Amino acid sequence: MSDTNTRCLVTGATGYIGGQLIPQLLDRGHSVRALARNPQKLRDRAWRDRIEVARGDLADRDSLTAAFEDVDVVYYLVHSMGSSSDFVREEERSANNVVAAARRAGVRRFVYLSGLHPDGELSPHLRSRTAVGDILIGSGIETVVLQAGIVIGSGSASFEMIRHLTDRLPVMTTPKWVHNKIQPIAVDDVLHYLAAAADVPVPCSRTWDVGGPDVLEYGDAMQGYADVAGLRRRVIVALPLLTPSIASWWVGLVTPIPSGLARPLVESLHCDAVRLEHDIDALISPPPGGPTPYRESVRLALAHDGTAPDDGRRHLFRFSSEQPQ
Repeated sequence: MSDTNTRCLVTGATGYIGGQLIPQLLDRGHSVRALARNPQKLRDRAWRDRIEVARGDLADRDSLTAAFEDVDVVYYLVHSMGSSSDFVREEERSANNVVAAARRAGVRRFVYLSGLHPDGELSPHLRSRTAVGDILIGSGIETVVLQAGIVIGSGSASFEMIRHLTDRLPVMTTPKWVHNKIQPIAVDDVLHYLAAAADVPVPCSRTWDVGGPDVLEYGDAMQGYADVAGLRRRVIVALPLLTPSIASWWVGLVTPIPSGLARPLVESLHCDAVRLEHDIDALISPPPGGPTPYRESVRLALAHDGTAPDDGRRHLFRFSSEQPQ
């Protein structure tokens, strides 16, 4: 693909990842069209005057036809967790709608952000994310699927869960998944890989794992957050009998994460989320300075929204009913 002026359409432009990816694509010289159900939500973005905006909904195939015209790359950055009672079926339908519209418009590449996962039985959330990737890969359109674990950044749902649980509970009882392995990645590193995926030559349509340099237990991630945030070490007691329903209710009670989003996130923690391969290193160069260590990514997240330990404040992130990534 051409390395200049690639025409990119970003779904989930009002969301956490999409909203930060757009300026990076612009800085690389690409043209950007943002897809949004409510374009008014983009009116105050600093980059609004540098992009096109198209109204569309992935659940409405007809609304995508005009939005996908004259587009080279479609970024798939939307999920239905927290906004649909049957998010698995909704995400499958959305993926098929995107494929149909992209074929009609002659789109040349999909870039999709999925989740790290082991082989074998998966939670509904991870199974759905994997299924969406399979639909895109099987479309016949060149597809780059980047699989990431917990994204560390202010506003990331998975990071906000770590942040709020650790901030609010000096002593906590947790499910046994607190001892499962995770491989967090800084949001800037995710954006680096996503932006590069617009035009990097790829040998075939497939998945690539991405992650930070640290593999640690989920409980260690909370302790690491506490240390960076200037909190005393937390007391964590794992209880093996806590069910996903009870655990998601507990997360919803302690944090501002809605139960419809908390449950699939909690269920996804029942398995390790670490890289199984490092093939991305032969495709896309690492971020400048190398992958960001976990504690540094936490420090950057806290500094981003003014909650560094020396300012004496704590930020409570609130989630909207819409949950693009």
